[in-house]
Amino acid sequence: MQIVHFGHSCVLVETGAARILIDPGAFSSGFETLRELDAVLITHQHYDHIDTEKLPALLAANPGAQLITDAGTTDTVEKLGLPSHTVQPGDAFDLGGMAVNVVGGQHATIHPDVPVVPNVGFVIDHGAFYHPGDSFFVPQQRIDVLGLPTAAPWLKAGEAVDYLRTVAPRLAVPIHEAVLARPAMHYGLFTNLAPNGTEVRVLPRGETVQL
Repeated sequence: MQIVHFGHSCVLVETGAARILIDPGAFSSGFETLRELDAVLITHQHYDHIDTEKLPALLAANPGAQLITDAGTTDTVEKLGLPSHTVQPGDAFDLGGMAVNVVGGQHATIHPDVPVVPNVGFVIDHGAFYHPGDSFFVPQQRIDVLGLPTAAPWLKAGEAVDYLRTVAPRLAVPIHEAVLARPAMHYGLFTNLAPNGTEVRVLPRGETVQL
């Protein structure tokens, strides 16, 4: 499996079966040049996870790519005139031989006065990679590589560490870091407090990494 991190929550996951892009949002860059995508997956409706200005052109350049979103994003893509498929937690589908399980359901709480929106996580190939979106949801599958949320209005560093310890993947790659001026402090905390057997690896932006 190969992964490219385009900043924040946007990652390209590639196996011998398929190429999927997850959460191409407004805080990410470089993903708009991708071609031969099989699918674009959106975890939830927030603009740092779906860039409505770049998404139409990306899909036009990838006519074979399916757009798959959570229920809360359906209205957004309909207004853009983009055909899409809405998924719910518990759904499972196949992309050219790549298995995807949909988990979660709700965005993590930002504040009691801020409405909670839908959020789904995507478990790729039965746990080979897991993107939780903006949530602390722990899937039933054993996770090999976790996209670990690093910083957000809904997240403090200690909660990220606890989540890392609960999921206990072989490898954690920090994502959702664009709100920080100096994310290295968080990366060091994750490394120092990771559970036994878990490696934390920061992916160079825009570079393909074999995991």
